[in-house]
Amino acid sequence: MASVGVVFSCLLLLATLPLAAQDGSASLTYPKAKTVDQVDDYHGTKVADPYRWLEDTDSADTKAWVEAENKVTFGYLDKIPYRGAIRDRLLKLWNFERFSAPEKEGTRYFYQHNNGLQNQNVLLVSESLNAEPSILLDPNTLSADGTVALAGSAISDDGKLMAYGTAASGSDWMEWHVRDVDSGKDLSDDIKWVKFSGASWTKDNKGFFYSRYDEPKEAALRESNYFQKLYYHRLGTPQSEDKLIYDRPDNKEMLFGGSVSDDGQYLIITVSEGSSPKNRLYYKNLSQPDAPVVKLLDDFDAQYNFIDNDGPVFWIHTDLDAPRGRLIAIDTRHPEKPNWKTVVAQGPDKLESVGLVDNLFLLSYLKDARTEVRVHDLTGKFLRNVDLPGIGTAGGFAGKRKDKETFYAFTSFISPTTIYRYIPSEGKSTVFRQPKVDFDPARYETKQVFYHSKDGTRVPMFLTYKKGLKLDGQNPTLLYAYGGFDISLTPAFSVPTIVWLEMGGIYAQPNLRGGGEYGEDWHQAGTKAHKQNVFDDFIAAAEYLISEKYTSTPKLAIRGGSNGGLLIGACLTQRPDLFGATLPHVGVMDMLRFQKFTIGWAWTSDYGSSDNPEDFKYLYAYSPLHNLKPGTKYPPTMIATADHDDRVVPAHSFKFAATMQADQAGTAPVLIRIETKAGHGAGKPISKLIDETADEWAFVAHNLGMNVDLSKN
Repeated sequence: MASVGVVFSCLLLLATLPLAAQDGSASLTYPKAKTVDQVDDYHGTKVADPYRWLEDTDSADTKAWVEAENKVTFGYLDKIPYRGAIRDRLLKLWNFERFSAPEKEGTRYFYQHNNGLQNQNVLLVSESLNAEPSILLDPNTLSADGTVALAGSAISDDGKLMAYGTAASGSDWMEWHVRDVDSGKDLSDDIKWVKFSGASWTKDNKGFFYSRYDEPKEAALRESNYFQKLYYHRLGTPQSEDKLIYDRPDNKEMLFGGSVSDDGQYLIITVSEGSSPKNRLYYKNLSQPDAPVVKLLDDFDAQYNFIDNDGPVFWIHTDLDAPRGRLIAIDTRHPEKPNWKTVVAQGPDKLESVGLVDNLFLLSYLKDARTEVRVHDLTGKFLRNVDLPGIGTAGGFAGKRKDKETFYAFTSFISPTTIYRYIPSEGKSTVFRQPKVDFDPARYETKQVFYHSKDGTRVPMFLTYKKGLKLDGQNPTLLYAYGGFDISLTPAFSVPTIVWLEMGGIYAQPNLRGGGEYGEDWHQAGTKAHKQNVFDDFIAAAEYLISEKYTSTPKLAIRGGSNGGLLIGACLTQRPDLFGATLPHVGVMDMLRFQKFTIGWAWTSDYGSSDNPEDFKYLYAYSPLHNLKPGTKYPPTMIATADHDDRVVPAHSFKFAATMQADQAGTAPVLIRIETKAGHGAGKPISKLIDETADEWAFVAHNLGMNVDLSKN
């Protein structure tokens, strides 16, 4: 990293810029950040980085800038008259009871519960499905403001012990502890510097496997994370005595996930590199203490998900030679590819996941981004479909091979998540927990449309709105997407979305390339040199909504987070004329330096890296930060980030905001909202989610000229 080379004197200069709210009633005064003489040489191309100093989020200079920017942003938001009404409606609507699908260990059931407005879900345990549950862990008691979250948990096979990880202020760093289920008391075990890892118990209930990093030497929220290691922790011993199971000092980018097979005989080691869906699959025979780690699948040529085993025969979900996925069986005694057996062949829809319960395979598919679940026997014979409640998203179907029941959650854009109990042998679903929400779903409808992108690719999009919609081009519309890392966007209930619908808006969710909706080919079509396809798909979605008269440019807002924040940043720089308001949330905005912070290096599987001359060319061509241009009229924009985001470090948003404010030639506001004691999003307290959503919806409504009246809801 090049040094700044400039000593800061007076960092913040207040400059009155002619930026006003849409009604022109109030001008904004921005903190104009000082620029520095920082130029980097990328393979012969000189690139200026005048706001490099904002990468140091701990400096007094950056903190002063953050405080000044938040003062401008919240001063602007305070003047929007219906902001409080939106927050009140969010508060009321969010106040409903919610449950997760139960997990059975031993004779007990474990599941999460929220009574409505609790900042964090509470973990409950019950001796039977009908018994009164008791509180096993309430994260709301771990901090006064709800900023410590339960980030992971693992129950021992006998249901008597729980390993659990907590994360503070939204950080990815976790600290793991062990709780005795009977007494509700914690044992002495304390595991630190864990990130991107769960825990998996041995069947003797005496310890668990987990992965961790060495203690950071510098800034824990910015330092790159390399050389993860897989350990075994034995109960009652200090972490310093944990046994190293596997590491790769020759490859700093390898990530390890250890899980114990259902029969307890094998430790399955999933080896990944970065965010690529491809992985390696190793195993260790736990019945032999000195058994070596066996590299079963080591070509890094496809995705391999271990499902279960029948002795030495492993059932594996893979996309090798099947980009939409298939289920195979590998006899580890004869693991050569010619000996592999296909249990369920690839079909026209993407195979998302596989469960094995009561000696039956439960295969979850995406059919045009909607869930369909099919039951097969152990030979692969199709038996039946799971009769789902409607068009939406179903997830769960976990359990053990000997279990007679499983649970799943079902949701749609207008259906709150309901938990069902399913008996695979009978093919019957019954409601386990169903929430009651203060809104009328009968007033709304969802339909799926298809449109064509710039290169002719057919792309699906879900549209949800009030029944009786008039196609007059005047409907406020929120267009939300992601488009990356093999992640699929499927129908799901969201309180913010419902409030947006109640405000009279349309919610549009396209399934862009780069995601996983149609398998690995769809994913790869939106990566690296093909990343522009993702932006083209999104722009085409906006143009479709306008041409079909759902909305028009002055009424169209766009939003996305993380990789979706990159999406919004790229599209607003490429087509600033197309949108009425933009909300880039915790976005990857500096595509030339993202790999230099925390886990950013892991994203090069999707993005490539500016360290590579060929990758640099296309990254520089769309990098949001580097494609802002002075003298451009940008749409109203409110950038969002958080001070403890150690996934996409806030410097991305900081530098983007400072540059965009300086370059803005129009009258539209360019704001940045910086949340404190929060991170990338996981574990964020409901109170902060409510405030954040109210601010975003108020900003969008104000700049789209919406007449907000929530009194009838």
